[in-house]
Amino acid sequence: MHKTLIVTNDFPPRPGGIQAFLHNMALRLDPDRIVVYASTWKHSAEGRDATAAFDAEQPFHVVRDRTTMLLPTPRVTRRAVALLREHGCQSVWFGAAAPLGLMAPALRRAGARRIVATTHGHEAGWAQLPAARHLLRRIGEGTDTLTYLGEYTRSRIASALTPEAAGRMVQLPPGVDEKTFHPASGGDEIRARLGLTDRPVVVCVSRLVPRKGQDTLIQAMPRILAAQPDAVLLVVGGGPYEAELRALADSTGVGRSVVFTGAVPWGELPAHYGAGDVFAMPCRTRRGGLDVEGLGIVYLEASATGLPVVAGDSGGAPDAVLDGETGWVVRGGDPADAAERIVALLEDPELRRRMGDRGRAWVEEKWRWDHLATHLRALL
Repeated sequence: MHKTLIVTNDFPPRPGGIQAFLHNMALRLDPDRIVVYASTWKHSAEGRDATAAFDAEQPFHVVRDRTTMLLPTPRVTRRAVALLREHGCQSVWFGAAAPLGLMAPALRRAGARRIVATTHGHEAGWAQLPAARHLLRRIGEGTDTLTYLGEYTRSRIASALTPEAAGRMVQLPPGVDEKTFHPASGGDEIRARLGLTDRPVVVCVSRLVPRKGQDTLIQAMPRILAAQPDAVLLVVGGGPYEAELRALADSTGVGRSVVFTGAVPWGELPAHYGAGDVFAMPCRTRRGGLDVEGLGIVYLEASATGLPVVAGDSGGAPDAVLDGETGWVVRGGDPADAAERIVALLEDPELRRRMGDRGRAWVEEKWRWDHLATHLRALL
């Protein structure tokens, strides 16, 4: 039986888009043929309990390392090698190429025949730094395939690789569960719970960090409210930027028109998308290109829910939008640009319906998990 060892720091219950990517892919592989080696989410009692409960529900075997961040140290490499041999795995999938892919040569010597490493946004940042660029080249040489999200990340990562390794790169973006994210996901209930039933709602679902552009949306709200006085910005998610965003809403004078939900349970995410009339996340590239959006799965989840999207132009985010068809791409960090597109959508129900319908159809055509998982199985 061909078995695969998945080595990753990015796995639930740790929240995030990469974590959801890996988990959704793992669920669509044969559970008897995979073993997951992952870091521990949190050392707190709450974190341990959540992790133990999550792992017990999985159809496959999950092994947790004692550390909260796997690094390619001798100890972690020995553990990965031991798991490969113990479970008779012939292939390895690194959930994020950098830095765990540096363990590839040791796993190859231990018997791995196929090694696949997935790249995201941060590897594109590595490609711009001399020392990290060298490590990325080593990862490319040690693996059989590096996957990429879209053309933006491919071109930047490939520039750090040998021509031979760059030629072996294959696209493998995350997908969307179209059965979970759909127009009848329960948005009316969320609207009623939050007292937003009769108001135009701009929703942003994401971790609260500067790159995502929630601050741009808050700064856009005065222009939006001038055109749509009852509009509200629904900010869904938690993160280190929350206190600054709340203060910005107050100082901008739009505090009463911005609702922060904090982190919400995974099962309620589809309904929170559905609570919006428009989805907006005008992400921007920061730190000279080191902090960049790899793709932006939230745009596709919003499209699957039937919403038009307004996306920022950071990195690979435009790959998740058919500009002018499923939504629009705006300049990241430009409140006026974001406001113009959002107002146009709020004022035109037929345009919203048309873009939302096109987005839903596009997800069903191109971004379904089952199709992408079949591709991953072939790579492994």
